[in-house]
Amino acid sequence: MWHKVSPLAFRVPYIKTWKSTWYDNKKSYKDSLEMDLKVRQLLNTELKGIPLWDILINKDQESIQVVVYTAKPVLVLWKTGENKEKIENLLTRKLWKKISLEVREVKKPDINAKIVWFNIANQIEKRMPYKRAIKQAIAKAMEKGARWIKVKVGWRLNWAEIARKEMFKDGNIPTQTIRADIDYVSTRAETVYWTIGLKVWIYKWDIFKK
Repeated sequence: MWHKVSPLAFRVPYIKTWKSTWYDNKKSYKDSLEMDLKVRQLLNTELKGIPLWDILINKDQESIQVVVYTAKPVLVLWKTGENKEKIENLLTRKLWKKISLEVREVKKPDINAKIVWFNIANQIEKRMPYKRAIKQAIAKAMEKGARWIKVKVGWRLNWAEIARKEMFKDGNIPTQTIRADIDYVSTRAETVYWTIGLKVWIYKWDIFKK
């Protein structure tokens, strides 16, 4: 018997940290967690179609600090930065708490699992053959410095009547080595007729802590 473990959760708190940092008592913990989920849901809805990597939330009693990592900050902020104020006002109005938004650029988007998934899903949704989209993403990631990449795709591929899974990979990965910095995402691509499941693992480098 074996159990699947998320590569991200497996490495907390050794080389990775939590995506939300706040503390609350038992009575108000549920409300704080709901607010955390609402922030992410509103941002994902408002910034739909933009390649986001991560949303980090730091919360205290009076305000919430939100950091959004993206491959293209201009799409989030717009040229003059006016969209930042618009999103802050929207979140403040919905959640009744002061929100401060910060947008940071992802330096190497081609070796970022969520952005790689976004590009693959976007191409599949535009009816590009899934094999070509995945192989192009793998080649680009290896060219940009990834040590290993694996992509799993599953459902009715190429209009097949029976659902199946396929796996594409390049390189080797130490799955049980905690110092190995592995980025992972499990999500889906919404095509016109059905949903295709996608999983992406990217082994970037080793992190040695003193």
